[in-house]
Amino acid sequence: MKKSIHELKTSRGAEDAENLKLLQRVATKDKVAFEKLYARFYPQLTRYLSRLMRRPEMVEEVVNDTLFVVWEKADQFQGRSKVSTWVTGIAYLKGIKALDRLRMMPEQQAASLAEAENIEETQDLISRLGLGEWLSSGLDQVSVDQRSVVELTYFSGYSYQEIADIMKCPVNTVKTRMFHARRRLAKLLPLLEEHTSADTSADTSADALQGEGSIS
Repeated sequence: MKKSIHELKTSRGAEDAENLKLLQRVATKDKVAFEKLYARFYPQLTRYLSRLMRRPEMVEEVVNDTLFVVWEKADQFQGRSKVSTWVTGIAYLKGIKALDRLRMMPEQQAASLAEAENIEETQDLISRLGLGEWLSSGLDQVSVDQRSVVELTYFSGYSYQEIADIMKCPVNTVKTRMFHARRRLAKLLPLLEEHTSADTSADTSADALQGEGSIS
């Protein structure tokens, strides 16, 4: 039997416990709780969707659409994941749908929306190697799904299982998308060096990413 959101408890840490308390209040249409939840999630959703969509003019609308769904559907949360995973999953679906609508607009040329062919690491590694700017630029060159996996892993700190929950796909699919994204980014790094002022050599950086390219 499905539990009411008000019966749910979490053992996924203090942050998730706070988010769950707020979501439980949102489920009763508590506007103050929603304002707090909105303020908590707005920055991270904006960062995530900015990297996922690469369309700054669309991000604000999708963030608001996402949080409107949270307001409307809070009572449907079942506690099978962290609250943040559930909210990010909604944002992912909203972002993909927004891009799909954009592709169908007649004034959009296929070339402007074309995707190139088709990382469990820590953000510390990215900082240490000086790859943040390169990755941000390189994400334009991989598919939307691969971009989302890279963003959620490197910049948001989600595990493969959490990403699978967000993207509603098997964990092995997440690993495969990461594998192809790594390979593509490793090939791009020497080219991206021409457009950055990073001190790290392209060969060293490419080798570092290729060394992480196998699926574990």
